[in-house]
Amino acid sequence: MVITFPPMGNVSLAARAFFEAVQIPYVSPQKANKQMLQAGAALSPDEICLPFKVFMGSFADSIKAGADTVLLTGSCGPCRFGEYCELQPKLLKKNGFNAEMLVIDAPKAIGRKELCRRIRSILETSPVSGASKFKAFRQALHILSLADGLNEKAREAAGYEKNRGESKRLLEACFKQLDSVRLPDDMQAILLRYHEKIDFIRKDINKKPIRIALIGEIYSMIEPFANLFIEDLLMEYGIVSKRLITPSWWIKDLAEKPFGVHSAQIMKAAKPHLPYNAGGHAKESLGFAQLCKNDGFDGAIQIYPLGCMPEIVAKAVLPSVQKEHGFPVLTLIIDEMTGEAGYLTRIEAFIDMLAEKRKREARTA
Repeated sequence: MVITFPPMGNVSLAARAFFEAVQIPYVSPQKANKQMLQAGAALSPDEICLPFKVFMGSFADSIKAGADTVLLTGSCGPCRFGEYCELQPKLLKKNGFNAEMLVIDAPKAIGRKELCRRIRSILETSPVSGASKFKAFRQALHILSLADGLNEKAREAAGYEKNRGESKRLLEACFKQLDSVRLPDDMQAILLRYHEKIDFIRKDINKKPIRIALIGEIYSMIEPFANLFIEDLLMEYGIVSKRLITPSWWIKDLAEKPFGVHSAQIMKAAKPHLPYNAGGHAKESLGFAQLCKNDGFDGAIQIYPLGCMPEIVAKAVLPSVQKEHGFPVLTLIIDEMTGEAGYLTRIEAFIDMLAEKRKREARTA
C-alpha cells in the first residue's frame, strides 16, 4: 500500500508528518497549482466544482509517482463532496489511473466497525508499535494546531506591524523550511521557532486596521490556492483577516458533533436566518459573519467554488444579515476560469468601501 491524499493546506503537512512517523509508504501531493487544476479539469465533468478538479489532478500526479491508495475524508452533509469517492475512482480508472479509494467517514455514515476496519487496513501496514502510532497521531495534531495558530497569529499581526510585510515574510520562510523536512520533531521545532518570531514583530498598537472575516466553503477556506491566496493579499494591504474554518477547528467540530455541542454560539447566531441544515458549512458562514460583526470586524468576504449548493443557500440569506446588522459582505465565486485581475479589483473596491464606511461612521458619531 502506497498512500496519497489531496492537497489541503495544513492538513497535507500533518498527514505527511504522520505517515513519515509510522513509516507507511506515501506519495506527498504537490501543492495545488494551475497546472494541476487544468489537468484535473480535463478528467472531470465540466459542471463539477473546483475542489473535485484539483483533487483529480493531484491524484493523477500521485498515481503516476507510485501511489496505489487514495485517502479521502467524508462529506459535510448534503454536498457534492459526498459523491467524490463514488465518481473519482471511475473517472481515474477510465483514464488509466488505477488506485483504491479509501474513505474515512463519520461512524453514522458507515458504522463504527467499518470505520475501524478502514483505519486498521492503513495502520496494519506500519512496522512501528501501537504506542508509536498513537504518538505519531498526537504529533500530527499538534503540528496541525501549531500551523493553524501561526497562520492566525500572522494574519492578525499584519494589521499592526511597523515594518509592512514582515509577518508575511516570516510566514513564507516558515513554510518553505517545513517543505524541506520530513520528521515530525523537526516540523514542530520550526513551527515553535516561528511562533516566537511572530510574537516579537514590532507593532504599532495605535493602528486601527480594517478587519475582514473570511467565510465560505471549507476547501476554499483551508487551501490557499482555492481562494487565490486571499489571506496573503490582505496581509499585503495591512488588513487583519480571520476565518472560522481551519483544519484544527474542523477536527474539533467533528469530535463535538456526536454530543451536539459543536459551534454552539455560531449555530445560535445562524438559526434565525437559516433554521435548517443546508449542508456543508452554510450555517457556519452565516453565524460567523454575525459574531464577527459583534467582535468589531468591518465586513466579510464569502468565498466558494462555482456550483457549491450550501454556500449558494448562504449567499441567498446573507443580504438579510447585511440589512439587519449593517455588515457588508462581498461574495467571490471561484472556478478554473476566474480571472485574477477582476478578482483583485473587486477586493480592492470592497476594502475602499469599508474604509469609507468607517470614516462616515466616525463623522456621525
